[in-house]
Amino acid sequence: MSRLFSLAGTFRSARAPWLAVLLAFSLAGCGINNIPTNEEKAKAAWSDVLNQYQRRAELIPNLVETVKGFAQQEKDVLTQVTEARANATSIKVDASTITDPETFKKFQDAQAQLSGALGRLLAVSEAYPDLKSNQNFLALQSQIEGTENRISVARRDYIEAVRVYNTELRTYPGAIWAMTLYRNNKPMETFTIPEEQMKVPQVKFN
Repeated sequence: MSRLFSLAGTFRSARAPWLAVLLAFSLAGCGINNIPTNEEKAKAAWSDVLNQYQRRAELIPNLVETVKGFAQQEKDVLTQVTEARANATSIKVDASTITDPETFKKFQDAQAQLSGALGRLLAVSEAYPDLKSNQNFLALQSQIEGTENRISVARRDYIEAVRVYNTELRTYPGAIWAMTLYRNNKPMETFTIPEEQMKVPQVKFN
């Protein structure tokens, strides 16, 4: 009889690792890892957004100095860009920013203000042929335009990553895990389209 109990104990011990593996697979199938996985993807996408905005901020001082050399009379535009850059870079952002609506909005508004001022600065070149043909200016203009494109791509990827993450928090079975294991996880903020860009342009026929 003791031998029988010993064999049963051995069988249970041998079966335990397999049960643990099966349990792990069943939990994975229930989506228990989706929330942290999607969270990390969104954070990585956010880091790329910040990197691209930082790259743009680093290019602007050289651009301002180059334009100043040919168009010192454009003092107001140069000042607007310099101040907008200072404002945008003064906002402290990190991984927690994407779950902080107030800080996220400040960051988005500051970057939008800088984009507008930068656009006006680049438009100044149209009135100065010497500036338009300056090799340094052309190189900086090309780098900034390339960075703007990368910003657009990074924002798009971030918006999609946040959509997936936020959807997981609100839908089954993710909502169950959000209420139990991941109660500290908050929905993430996303970029919005400025109201003026959403207005339908008026078309007039003469």
